[in-house]
Amino acid sequence: MSTTTVETPATVAPPAPVRTRRRGENSRAGSLASHGILLGASVIALFPVAWLVFLSLGPDKDDYLHPGGIWSKMTFDNYSFVLQHTNFFDWLKSSLIVSLGTTLLGVFVAATTGYAVSRMRFPGYRKFMWVLLVTQMFPVAVLMVPMYQILADLQLIDSYLGLILVYCSTAVPYCAWLLKGYFDTIPFEIDEAGRVDGLSPFGTFARLILPLAKPGLAVAAFYSFITAFGEVAFATTFMLDDQKYTLAVGLQSFVSEHDAQRNLMAATAVLIAIPVSAFFYLVQKNLVTGLTAGGTKG
Repeated sequence: MSTTTVETPATVAPPAPVRTRRRGENSRAGSLASHGILLGASVIALFPVAWLVFLSLGPDKDDYLHPGGIWSKMTFDNYSFVLQHTNFFDWLKSSLIVSLGTTLLGVFVAATTGYAVSRMRFPGYRKFMWVLLVTQMFPVAVLMVPMYQILADLQLIDSYLGLILVYCSTAVPYCAWLLKGYFDTIPFEIDEAGRVDGLSPFGTFARLILPLAKPGLAVAAFYSFITAFGEVAFATTFMLDDQKYTLAVGLQSFVSEHDAQRNLMAATAVLIAIPVSAFFYLVQKNLVTGLTAGGTKG
């Protein structure tokens, strides 16, 4: 009697599962490339600021020609000189008065203008916005003489109010277009709900619409502030008293026909950047937030 042996096939291991990338997940090479690009962009953006701070620590006006020598003689004497022996605080006061005045008045006028064009249909409302846009096409050199004549007739030469009105004429057209776009995205049902609750048109605008337009208002405020804070041509022409100079104009006092104190200019520029950075910090949280988040319920 013979026996037969039946061979069983060898067990084959199942193939290892292939990991698939999820949607929106980058590969390691792509992640490294994106981080490298962001790092390079950050270096490019921060290098001029770091270089300015570095030059401001050099005690001599010609240290920018030999920056390597600054390491051995760094000092804060430039900052002490600017704060103690110049009209820096008068320039700062003038800049803050003009910039904050331009911001408050400009944003108010731009917000009411943008809301009126967005919600109301009066004759020529479309042409009105285009007229505002056309005013931005004229260069400063063309506007200088007529603006000076108007301010002289109103006795506003060498006054903060006159300079604020001039800067508003520059900031309001752009901010009105910007805020009109924000108001167009806010549902019209919110206005109707305000009328049902007995609010006046201005009450609806102030209590319901403006809170939803905080991101737009923040951008308009920042643009108006920067426009007034860093402008030179109008401030140099319309402000005659050196104690009423803005910081941008006062910075020019370190440059004469035959000399340039670049170390003091660098230190003053660093000090000028502090108020702008503080203002940006106050409004930056509203620059990226949702416009109508929580405004309506689905």
